[in-house]
Amino acid sequence: MNNHHQSGMSRRGFCLCCIGGAAFAATGAWLTPAEVFAAAGNIVDMIRDEAAKAQINTRKLKGGVNVLSGSGGNIAVLTGDDGKVLVDAGITATRPRIEKALADLGDQPITHLINTHWHFDHTDGNEWLHSEGAEIIAQQNTLTHLSSAQRVQDWNFNFPALPPAALPTALMNSERTLKWNGATIILKHYDPAHTDGDISVTFEEADVLHTGDTFWNGIYPFIDYSTGGNIDGMIKAAAANVKATTSKTVVIPGHGPVGNHKQLVAFHDMLAHSRDNVAKLKKQGRSLEEVVAAKPTSRYDATWGKFVITPRFFTQLIYEGV
Repeated sequence: MNNHHQSGMSRRGFCLCCIGGAAFAATGAWLTPAEVFAAAGNIVDMIRDEAAKAQINTRKLKGGVNVLSGSGGNIAVLTGDDGKVLVDAGITATRPRIEKALADLGDQPITHLINTHWHFDHTDGNEWLHSEGAEIIAQQNTLTHLSSAQRVQDWNFNFPALPPAALPTALMNSERTLKWNGATIILKHYDPAHTDGDISVTFEEADVLHTGDTFWNGIYPFIDYSTGGNIDGMIKAAAANVKATTSKTVVIPGHGPVGNHKQLVAFHDMLAHSRDNVAKLKKQGRSLEEVVAAKPTSRYDATWGKFVITPRFFTQLIYEGV
């Protein structure tokens, strides 16, 4: 990982990266996710506390699309005379800085919010954005998860249902197309991958793709088996992202810096090769600890394994699904 990439991640990366890095600095070793979470206490509240201090960085892409980074997942913003369309809502604690970043893009009202999936670092801002006038659009499974209590087992955390004002009201199943600000916005539902409600958002004329958490640029991804995610689905989604892009496409990942087609290919190949290695070992009858000890992801660890989804945790996630 080059210095530019590391710097970008430190400013704009997933909030848990900071927690994992602090744990490494204090102990000299990467903690397991459970140990990180135990050290943090309530991990969700800690992420929200960190977000309250986070800087929001704006990067202009093309075709009226910008990306805001620093509040949980990356937020895409399409601006124009019809109003602002947001992809993902970030964390509520960053609201004052998101409001300023949006105001700096123009005085158009917020008209639409698209949730790429249900996780709180992408939907925590739903309620306040709805209060500003946004219609919330999501896949049906995302509404199901947001409207009832959910437990993410690998985070050891129970999420309550969101209030009615934070829930999506415009739903899609497999595909939906919007026309706004002269742009064609295509929403497509992946098969279960990161969760069972993941969607991609393509700004067609601008050739910009927001993948949600089916792509983590430069870091191992989390896979939420608690709400339908699985490693094979992640690989299939990664292949779909590769197929949907060219060398000219700008790719907004769920986490990590803005990427490109080449980085999507690298992500897909890393997932597929790691999955095959773990599956081979598990088929031999090896326990999780034995598979972890065999270091099946070692080829990728120096680049992809430096943040909260450690090589051990990533191996565990794959092992669970093969």
